[in-house]
Amino acid sequence: MQNGSGSATVAGDERSSRVAFTVNGTRRELTLDNRTTLLDMLREHLDLVGAKKGCDHGQCGSCTVLLEGRRVKSCLILAVTLDDCSITTVEGLAGADPLSPLQAAFITHDAFQCGYCTPGQLCSARGMLDEVAAGWPSAVTDDLTGAVRLTDAEVRERMSGNLCRCAAYPHIVAAIRETAGDR
Repeated sequence: MQNGSGSATVAGDERSSRVAFTVNGTRRELTLDNRTTLLDMLREHLDLVGAKKGCDHGQCGSCTVLLEGRRVKSCLILAVTLDDCSITTVEGLAGADPLSPLQAAFITHDAFQCGYCTPGQLCSARGMLDEVAAGWPSAVTDDLTGAVRLTDAEVRERMSGNLCRCAAYPHIVAAIRETAGDR
């Protein structure tokens, strides 16, 4: 409320901004309150509810999505900062296919129980696999000069920002390693 009038934020108001971006391959334009997070924009304005609001502090990873191909915690990013950016959510991982190979591996390995963290786990795993393919080392990478070997320890380290309260971690690691072809 401003001056007790109870008026809502309207387009053109200094408290909102117009932003254009691509989500899962589709160009979108919205006028958003400047305080809207990427997570809230996805869930409340685009009805993409795969990313979950877990802790709302960037600690659990349930809200992980890909921003320009890099994994991010969407609860920590203001949507108005994303003009002309590309965002991929769990809903866009498979493209036109019913499931991506990673999603299929999660099912095969029963890498979820309640499923609440699964969208964030999948997006983080996709980003992590892309990092490995690009040769990026982690804190536990032994050989910094050669190709990254995707061991269980390597996967655990790279996925450490995503929590699973059901403790499906061994299954998640197996699904990721299978997808990477490093079984």
